[in-house]
Amino acid sequence: QVQLVESGGGLVQAGGSLRLSCAASGSISSFNAMTWYRQAPGKQRELVATITSNDGTYYTDSLKGRFTISRDNAKNTVYLQMNSLKPEDTAVYYCHANVGSGRYWGQGTQVTVSS
Repeated sequence: QVQLVESGGGLVQAGGSLRLSCAASGSISSFNAMTWYRQAPGKQRELVATITSNDGTYYTDSLKGRFTISRDNAKNTVYLQMNSLKPEDTAVYYCHANVGSGRYWGQGTQVTVSS
């Protein structure tokens, strides 16, 4: 069983930045991949960014250049740096881990971008 705890969300003005953190209970260096998703009110959950075990990264096209995913294996933590935030980035952001034993979700952290 893997537990994921997100933090770093909050209220920010358009154009601002936030860094989300996802702390895992296991050794993320052994995870297949870790992914950030987001879900805005009334919308489906969408993939934001993924980082694989060999540090490959993938981003949803619309977010490339503004969002950066990274990880610190020593801290078992994955980060999502979000810059130039827009009101449409408002959503609950979820951390997801793809592990050999299964797939796990965090509880989410709210990001609200005001115009």
